[in-house]
Amino acid sequence: MQWIAVITMLLDHIGVAFFSGEVMWRIIGRIAFPIYAYALVQGYRHTSSYSRYVFRLTLIAVVSQLPYQAALGRSGLNVVVTLLAAVLAMRLLDGMRPGILSALLIGGFSLLVDFFPLDYGAYGLLLVLIFRYAQHYQLLFMHLLLNLIYLLAYGWVVQMASMIPTLFIVFGPALWRRLELIRMPRWLWRSYYPLHLLVLAVFGYLQG
Repeated sequence: MQWIAVITMLLDHIGVAFFSGEVMWRIIGRIAFPIYAYALVQGYRHTSSYSRYVFRLTLIAVVSQLPYQAALGRSGLNVVVTLLAAVLAMRLLDGMRPGILSALLIGGFSLLVDFFPLDYGAYGLLLVLIFRYAQHYQLLFMHLLLNLIYLLAYGWVVQMASMIPTLFIVFGPALWRRLELIRMPRWLWRSYYPLHLLVLAVFGYLQG
């Protein structure tokens, strides 16, 4: 599962950096974020120290920012900041009952991550929350609904490919659990995002 996430993310970013006119790179890359969203939720659920978990995410986000801008030519904040915002939102939501206040909190966080802007923005935040609070077929339905909303609002056609991991989670749980057992070393999983961006930035600089 982790290997699928990092490989598809790498292909996505290679497409952004070097093959911007070829959509297939982006379609393959859509597989990555749902896996990261799922992994984030699992890490949040099972961490022995919330403060250390947040600290690690913050460190990765800070270290990744300059390589992110250099490699992908973007001016916003990288996706790890989006994941960090999602963790903070989950922490607050877990302390309150579902209702108007929690809906306002989600709406406020969604506006905030779109305002700065953060990579994946409100879509990324909402997808993490779907993985956190939805179950089984509800997870599939809500992910599809989110994709359809962004398809109609912003024309995110390629984002429909992000349904692939969710389909495996819902309809192939045994296979998904096997994929989860194939793990990367922790240091590689945690350092891969800034490291691969740095490598892409160097390659881009040498080509330019």
